[in-house]
Amino acid sequence: MKRSPRRALLAVGTVALALVASVGVRFVAHADTAPTVKAAAVFAHPGVMLSRAQLDFVKGKVNAGAQPWLGAYNQMLASKYASLSRTPAPRAVVECGSYSNPNNGCTDEREDAIAAYTDALAWYITGNAAYAQKSIALMDAWSASITSHTNSNAPLQTGWAGSVWPRAAEIIKYTYSSWPNQARFATMLRNVYLPTVIAGSSSNGNWELSMMEAAVGISVFLDDRTSYDRAITRFRARAAAYIYIAADGSQPKYPPVGSVDTPSELISYWQGQSTFVDGLAQETCRDFVHTGYGISAISHVAETTRIQGGDLYPELQDRLRHALGFHTKFENGTAVPSNICGGTVTKGLGPISEVAYNALHNRLGIAMSNTQIYTEAKRPQGTNNLFVAWETLTHADNPA
Repeated sequence: MKRSPRRALLAVGTVALALVASVGVRFVAHADTAPTVKAAAVFAHPGVMLSRAQLDFVKGKVNAGAQPWLGAYNQMLASKYASLSRTPAPRAVVECGSYSNPNNGCTDEREDAIAAYTDALAWYITGNAAYAQKSIALMDAWSASITSHTNSNAPLQTGWAGSVWPRAAEIIKYTYSSWPNQARFATMLRNVYLPTVIAGSSSNGNWELSMMEAAVGISVFLDDRTSYDRAITRFRARAAAYIYIAADGSQPKYPPVGSVDTPSELISYWQGQSTFVDGLAQETCRDFVHTGYGISAISHVAETTRIQGGDLYPELQDRLRHALGFHTKFENGTAVPSNICGGTVTKGLGPISEVAYNALHNRLGIAMSNTQIYTEAKRPQGTNNLFVAWETLTHADNPA
């Protein structure tokens, strides 16, 4: 593989990052991002995508019978993920090929993680200990079994499942009275998931964004400041390279790793798109489903940073608002112009807009009419059965 001068410099920077991390000094962010945003010295718990104040807001709204939270809660409880008779299906090696072929434990792992998170939410809202115990049973089953992920989709699978496990674990560890095998679960996250996800990926951007979401959430649960800072640095570089805004110049930023080194390679990486407009994403012309994965992971990480005291929403707000507005406009029925993906897109953004819409529109006061139409029409937004789940319930109009 050829290595351009730009890539050589990046390689030097990567070595420098490792050396700096080894002596405990904060590394300055990637040159394409703003200066480092410092998080609080001590992690807040629960603090992966949801704070205790946010959980209390949701609990209060559901118990008051308020909408859309009650409808979203009922949707969650009616799902297979909330079943107290669910039997976990762990295995030692999860093998995931391209497009889940083969699928040896891939669906089981992702869905058991979503179920553990679902049960954790149900426990907090209802106070019914049976849900906490079921969440623990699911987490314990996997922490007693899994040793690795294999095959071509292993990094993405690790990212998806690794994004959801810490959400469940944070709620249970910090709001339920007893979890005897919590340390074993932490060891699983540290040894099976973190080494894979924190290494990142040179594949399509949604891979690395999901992997950084997992790395950030796992780092919070483990109180691992070094891994958290490393993941945030890589996340910021990838998020900046995933969504284009006019402030970037005539073309998008290059991805932080890989062999995309020239404008022509960049166009190929962007699915052949050569006209760049605010909000276009690296995978827009592939399909909106994968683009939604990337946007969702960006919003999840930003939400966690807000809770942890190093809020990245101000840095990301232009990319997120334009990306959501751009894609929801077409989801809502606007015709696609000929200079965007040849005039044809494959829609299917998914249930991914609540977290960013709440943060940008309700907290920061940004007008987002296309996103509002899309978000309210899709309520209650449920789960994509991968790593997104119940975000109308958790984040709709949540001011905490």
